[in-house]
Amino acid sequence: MRWGDFRRSGNIEDRRGGGGGGFRLPGGGGGGRGGLGIGALVILGLVGWALGIDPRVLIGGAEMLSNSGYVTQDNSGQQGATGTPDDQDGQFVAAVLGNTEDVWNKVLPEQTGKDYREPGLVMYTGGTRSGCGAAQSAMGPFYCPLDQKVYLDVAFFNEMRTRFRAGGDFAYAYVIAHEVGHHVQYLLGILPRVQQAQQQASSKAEANRLSVRTELMADCLAGVWAYHSNTGWNALEPGDIEEALNAASAIGDDRLQEASQGRVVPDSFTHGTSDQRMRWFTRGFQSGKVSACDAFAAQQI
Repeated sequence: MRWGDFRRSGNIEDRRGGGGGGFRLPGGGGGGRGGLGIGALVILGLVGWALGIDPRVLIGGAEMLSNSGYVTQDNSGQQGATGTPDDQDGQFVAAVLGNTEDVWNKVLPEQTGKDYREPGLVMYTGGTRSGCGAAQSAMGPFYCPLDQKVYLDVAFFNEMRTRFRAGGDFAYAYVIAHEVGHHVQYLLGILPRVQQAQQQASSKAEANRLSVRTELMADCLAGVWAYHSNTGWNALEPGDIEEALNAASAIGDDRLQEASQGRVVPDSFTHGTSDQRMRWFTRGFQSGKVSACDAFAAQQI
């Protein structure tokens, strides 16, 4: 991925404590103090979301079993520096975020008539506080609509590379673009409607199906960003799309459930299967159109 010439975003708050944690392009590794390393936390977090279980329950149980007294770094009271970070990790994140801003500032008004308001992005290590409550590395990257910010512990990228064999700078960029896709959904008024529909759902399975469509739409919007990033900045190199598809496949609900429990429970899916996630990213990338990403209108996903 040719990200070196991307404009760097200044909409970043850096709460990483003392420069600890993070990933390196192309290598590096992260670990926690005590018994449960960050790899275990990320795995438990992903499994929790895939199964519809609060990740904190799994993490708490694992910590008790390990009898290690594990404590994550908590930056909840820390006010981070704002602006573009100077280190390599921060430069990469700022470049990708800046490119999503440049794409969506143009594409969203042109295609939907809606102005684009740029989200913030918080980089942290271990744990911090968000407008949606506590943020932990084990939760993976996420978007909080209450403060319109993306939360990211970049050690997650190490886990993509080492645990899921889904590394590569474009794979990491896809993760950021997916979360920004949720911000686009928020601006379009979709997230509030989904939340209301989930509250009125007759069952957990029905609420989960709404979650799957939300996530697949965000995958598609990440594909729309990739299309316009490539046409406008010649961003893609050979193998980049394969990296994104590999990442989408690696974190599909079916693949995570099969790996964790040896069986698949479709009613508990919250993000979509590997095949669905790959197809919806491809749909956005091939069309470059927001209108192609309406997963709620599709009879089959």
